[in-house]
Amino acid sequence: MPGLELPERTFPPAHWRPPAYDADTNGIQLNTDRSIESLPLESGPTESRAHNAPPPTIVVAAISVNRRAVMIVIASFLLTFTGCGLNFAFGVYQELYETPVGPFHGNVSPAEIDLIGTLAVSLMTIGAPFASAWTRIYSPRTVTLAGGILFAVANILASFGTTLWHFILMQGLLLGCGTCLSYIPAVTVAPGWYDQRRGLAMGIILSGTGVGGVVWAPLLRFLNTAIGFRNTMRATGVLAFILISLSSLVLKWEHTADLQRKQENETRAARQRRFNIPLVNWNIVRSRTFAAQATGAILQAAAYYTPIYFFSSYARTLGYSDIAGANFIALSNASSACGKVFLGFLADRYGRLNALVLCTVVSAMSTIGLWLPSSVLQNQHISRGLFLAFSSIYGITAGAYVSLFPTALAEQFGVQNFASINGLLYMIRGIGTLVGTPVAGSLIHRHSSTSSHLASSFERTSLMVGCLLFGASMAVSWARIEAGARAHWPWKM
Repeated sequence: MPGLELPERTFPPAHWRPPAYDADTNGIQLNTDRSIESLPLESGPTESRAHNAPPPTIVVAAISVNRRAVMIVIASFLLTFTGCGLNFAFGVYQELYETPVGPFHGNVSPAEIDLIGTLAVSLMTIGAPFASAWTRIYSPRTVTLAGGILFAVANILASFGTTLWHFILMQGLLLGCGTCLSYIPAVTVAPGWYDQRRGLAMGIILSGTGVGGVVWAPLLRFLNTAIGFRNTMRATGVLAFILISLSSLVLKWEHTADLQRKQENETRAARQRRFNIPLVNWNIVRSRTFAAQATGAILQAAAYYTPIYFFSSYARTLGYSDIAGANFIALSNASSACGKVFLGFLADRYGRLNALVLCTVVSAMSTIGLWLPSSVLQNQHISRGLFLAFSSIYGITAGAYVSLFPTALAEQFGVQNFASINGLLYMIRGIGTLVGTPVAGSLIHRHSSTSSHLASSFERTSLMVGCLLFGASMAVSWARIEAGARAHWPWKM
């Protein structure tokens, strides 16, 4: 078009990046490259618009990019809904395995059975550096498809298990690896497609864990009764493979990130690419900002799953029925799903790091201010009211931390460093989960079950969770202070 001179660029153009972490100077380096969305479409009179409007081909391509971004969100939501949702519904199997009709005939302790679910959830993030590296070396589609295959094989093989180690190996170890290979590509690829709405996008994606917990738990309970738990595991394995495989076809790197990963792969030997985890920027790892985020990540992860796993058990100590106790898990998952979307939207408007600090502080306050008193007070009606409030508030805020965490990493360290930093910090979170949940469970069993007030058996556990979350709050606040100091204290970060 005559008179139109656009800067030379590859298409689709890179979205505007947040202040990127400068590894050499430990400072902020602004990326001023503009996305196609910033090009003026209308400008005054017709003659002026003719000279300022981008060519139709660019507009059409921009629409194609936006469609791809929306499809990425939908596919990633299905991945978290399937993999994470089924993992978070393990309580259904925990309840079944403890009964005489289970595969262990009631001869295995609840703590040993809990190891199956804890191992699966921990490995979901412990293997993040490897899953992230393979996603960059091969493609998100390939890695996610491999995860779907492992997920199906793990469920089908576990359905033939007869002893505890069979289920630990299949429903714990193998299923955790399969979930990792389908979950990590989703949360690694998606942030690169968004900038201004990154918090909302990640909130929608990770709300799949809460929605999955609400949907899968009653479905599994129904199927266990209708066709038996072994056929249920086979059916869910096949269904999960279909959902994960279809979602994997959509996953794709954003154009600029794809070019960067191809350049990285070309500079490294094939054998190194295949087996090495991604080389992180050690200038970032040695920084105070990374230390703050890592500390917050491991403390929050050590506390996060404990209330979710024991909601039903604790509700029964307050006099609720088994069905009502299970409803508390559904309430928490539903609150988590809504909170991730709503707080993700607010985070885009008022700052992702600000929202991360707020969620961590409120979840800590709700634990100490609501759950702990409900386990100490002798008045059952007051204890029930406090626990009901805690279930809702904790589900909203603690769950939102999980969705805001990757957006905060992209905000602080830059999208170009996100994949490797994200993988390392998710591994740290997995270690926290692997340690924190069993310790919290052991504290429950140190109290006498014959106490006149059974809820008091959770007093030390609730205190431990609250202390861990307050420690995480201090660490996340420290990370916010470090980021603010580098950027001359903007209020929105």
